[in-house]
This record gives sequence, C-alpha cells and structure tokens, in this order.
Amino acid sequence: MTSSTVTSSQPDRPPRPNLAFRRLRGPRSPAEFAALVRRAAREIGERVSCDARYIGRVEAGEIRCPNYAYERVFLHMFPGRTLTDLGFVPRSSVRGRAARTAVAAPRGPAPGEPPGAVGPYDPRDPWQNDPPNHANHANHEESDVLRRAFMTGGGATVAAATLAPLGLAPAAEAAEPLPRRAGIPEAMALEEAVRRIRLLDDRHGADGLYRRAAAPLRAAYALLDAGATRQTTADRLHAGAGELAISVGWLAHDSGRFDDARSHYAEALATARMTGDAGLEAHAFCNTAFLARDAGRPREAVRAAQAAQRAARPLGSARLLSLLALREAGGWAGLADRTGCERALARAQALFERGRADADPEWMSFYGEAELAGLEAQCWSTLGDWRRASRQARRAAQAQDPHFTRNIALYTAELADDLAREGRPDEAAEAGLRVLALLDQVQSSRIQAMLAGTARVLLPHRRASGVAEFLNRHASCKGPRPVRDGEPV
Repeated sequence: MTSSTVTSSQPDRPPRPNLAFRRLRGPRSPAEFAALVRRAAREIGERVSCDARYIGRVEAGEIRCPNYAYERVFLHMFPGRTLTDLGFVPRSSVRGRAARTAVAAPRGPAPGEPPGAVGPYDPRDPWQNDPPNHANHANHEESDVLRRAFMTGGGATVAAATLAPLGLAPAAEAAEPLPRRAGIPEAMALEEAVRRIRLLDDRHGADGLYRRAAAPLRAAYALLDAGATRQTTADRLHAGAGELAISVGWLAHDSGRFDDARSHYAEALATARMTGDAGLEAHAFCNTAFLARDAGRPREAVRAAQAAQRAARPLGSARLLSLLALREAGGWAGLADRTGCERALARAQALFERGRADADPEWMSFYGEAELAGLEAQCWSTLGDWRRASRQARRAAQAQDPHFTRNIALYTAELADDLAREGRPDEAAEAGLRVLALLDQVQSSRIQAMLAGTARVLLPHRRASGVAEFLNRHASCKGPRPVRDGEPV
C-alpha cells in the first residue's frame, strides 16, 4: 500500500443539502430508510444497491439528480410527487461531460478498449441501471463517472467489467492507462463496488463471489498508488480501499479461506493505522475477532474485540460498541468462560437498547434484533447451553429482514443444529429442510458445514419424524448453484 500524493486544487462548489428528502426520511435512520428503498424497488421490479451512505449523499446534496432507476423507485415511494418535490434539481442541469459527448459517442467499444469491453451503453455495465431508450442516457450524474472510474490499467483489472449489474462477472484486461491522480469519480466507484459486494453477499453468501471480488480490490490499491487530487479525496480512497479489503476478507472468511481472510483484514488494519481512521480500525478488528473465534483462537478473539472497542469509543455509536461486545462474548465462550461471556452479552444488550444514531457506520446496516439474537445463540451453543441457543436462534430467524437471505439461512441452520443437540430431532429436521430449500439462493461454506454437522448428530434418529427426509435430501444435495449477474443460475 502506498499513501496518496496530494496536490492542491480549487475546492469544488459545496453542495446544497437536500432538506426535502431529509424530511421525508423522518425519524428513520439512513440504514432503515435505505432498506425501505430497496423494498420499494423490489415491488416494481427494479434492483438498486441503496444503503445508508447513498441516503447520506442524497441528503448532503452530493447527488443532485438520481439516475433513472432510483427516480422510478422514489416516485413509486412518494406517488403524486415530482423529483423537484423530493428536493432534486432538473436532470438537464446536471449534464456534464457525458452530455456534451453523448450524441457523438459510438455504440461499440471506446477507442483503446478491447473487444467486449463495456461501451457508452452496455447491459453488462455495472454503473448503468436503465435501458438505452434515448440519446442522453449517459447524462446521469453518476453513470458515466462510475462506468469509467475503475477502467484502470497497468497491472489492475477493469473492475467495471468485473462487477456486472447485480453480480460479479469475469474480468477483462484494461487498455486505458492508470489516471495520474485519482479524484471524486474514482472514490465514488470504489464505494459503489463495496456496496454491491455487500448486497450480493446479503442475498447469496460468499462462495462464488470471493475470487471475482479480488479484482476491484487490486484496482482500489492501484488507485492509491496513482495518488489523489486533494487530501479529502485521498482519505476517502483509503477508507474505501480499507472497507473493500474487509468486504473481500469477509467473503474469504465465509467461504472457509481463513488465511486469505486474515491477510485482507490485516491489510485493512494497516490502511486504518496509516491514515488514523478509527472507524476503519474498529471494523478491521471487529472482523479479525470474528475470524479468530471461527479459526479456534478464542483468546485472540477477545483481544481483537477489546482493541476494536478502544478504537470505537470516541466514535459515538452505541450500536457499534454493542456488536463489538458480542464479538468479545464469542471469544469468552470459546474459552469456556461463562462469566466473561455473560458480562459481555449483558453489555451488548444494554448498548443495543440505546438505539440507533447518526454515528452508526454504514456497514452495520445488517445489525439489528436478528443479528443480536443470532450471535447470542452462537455463544450459548459454544457453551453447550442448547436450550438457550435454540431459543435465540429461532428468534433470530423469525426477526430477520427478508432481504438478508444468507442470514436467514444461517440462523435457521444454527437453529437446526441446536435443536438436534438439545434432543429434538424432528424439529431439527424441519429446520434443516428449510435451510436446504434456501441453498439454491445462498452460497456459504459456513452454512454447508453447519448442516453437515447437524446431519451427523441426527443419524442415530433416522426413524424420527422428518429426519430421514432431511438426511436423504442433504446427502443428495449437490451444493448451491453458482451466481451470475446477481442471480442463481
């Protein structure tokens, strides 16, 4: 990793906050509102990777006019209102370089691009969500910027060709040279790559995504080597690269590649330390603690979780501290220290009850009642308290937002295993069958391993109701289908 070279330049005109959009969000947190946007998109057949950061950018005025996919979703959410009513500016006023060149732009590959690379419009282009139904399609404030931002050369891969609209497609080599210095467009593209990877993991799990997600990570660090136009951009690039390293590390972690995950988390931690980014440091230590627990190093899990809490205390997020207390509890459980585990669990619950705050990190959108219960279930399971474990696992599966398909499968697999070990084989088999039904959508070695363990426990109970069916279906299961363009194939 190399720190960015920063040169002075005239500051951009500060954006005007979108107060109308902020009023529409009301008392909901940005993450909660983003979940409503994603749900509304599904209602009309759209697919948008909306999260808390996107909502924040809209409210800050960074996105003066949304692209057409978001426009359709917002107008569906607020019928009878126009984009102007929602606080956006007319689309014609945000036309930049793309608008000036749209008419002349060729429909095939751009000069210097290899055959098959994305052109001015291509359905494989990850940064475009709309059909090519008019000449000024590329006038979106973001589409042209984001499409080009990862077209980095040298040893980097074209991340724009790597990330398909809702999936990770095979990479292609870039012919364009690396930009001399990175700017806001590159930072935006990097942040979008993180969002898309996280959304895909929420839906489908890590297997099949990890190797493809490594290409944008290489491109991210190539951007850092190129330098940045100003210090704020350099900080944003470092934060984005660190978050991407954690996301790729999690994909490695969840697919059983523990050594690779450890390396990616260490890379993110080094980036955080180099730039003094306490939020990134806390996130890297959080995931390191989780990995250490799963890898059978519980004492390291406790130390990493405690280090994460030290980094996170000045950030003002009780929810983050709650999650980190749960990471610590998992380590204590692994050490068979019931007292230490119970204390950490009580601290996690108390912090969680303080509620959400604007200081909550964007990446924590997954952390709610369901995750709290699911992580507590894992602690009780590790301690051998199967009754408490199954009760919390059931609560987690029932409380989970349907968007997080992977987590529903994970909590239900935890429930099946806890019930089997508690001596309730019929209920365990029923839960196991529900997990098997989700494996067409979810790819996770962790979940597969949990089901295999449950099957071993249930073998002596084959005559119990439903157990034989579960065992037979599990034995014949050939594993999850691969994901292509964001959907199982």
